[in-house]
Amino acid sequence: MKFKNAIVLTAALLSSCAASSAIRTSKNELIIKTEAAPVCGGIGAMKVAEKQAAIETIKAGYDRYVIVSQAGADTTRVVQMPGSYTTTGTGTVYGNTGYYSGNTVYNPGPPIVSGGHNQDLAVRMFKEASQGATWPFRLARGLDRSGL
Repeated sequence: MKFKNAIVLTAALLSSCAASSAIRTSKNELIIKTEAAPVCGGIGAMKVAEKQAAIETIKAGYDRYVIVSQAGADTTRVVQMPGSYTTTGTGTVYGNTGYYSGNTVYNPGPPIVSGGHNQDLAVRMFKEASQGATWPFRLARGLDRSGL
C-alpha cells in the first residue's frame, strides 16, 4: 500500500503542470499522451509520460516496460500585447510665445504565453517473474528510470 501511495504522490507532484492519459492498444501495449504547461518544459512532459507508463504497467499487472516509440512537440509561443503611452508636460505662455516641455513614456503590455509541450509514448509491457518482485520498489526510489 505504501508503494502505491508513493507512486500516486510522485505522479501528483509532477502532474501539477501536466496532464497525461493512457490508451490501451492491445493486451500488453499502450499509448501515453501527455500535455505540459510551458513552464514545465519538454523534459517535464517526458518525466510525466514516463511516470504514467510505470503506473499503467503496474496497474496492468506487468513487471517492466519498454518505450518502443516516442513523439514530441513544442507549441509554446509568447505574444507581446499592445502597450500604452503616457505623456506628461508643462506649458507656459510669455506674451505671444508659448513653450511646452513634455515627456512621453511607453508602458509595454503584458506578455501572453500560450501553447505547451506534448509528448506521446508507445509502450510495450512485459512480465518477468525473476524481476517482478523488486522492480516496483526500485522505481519508487528512482533507481530504474528506463523501466528495464
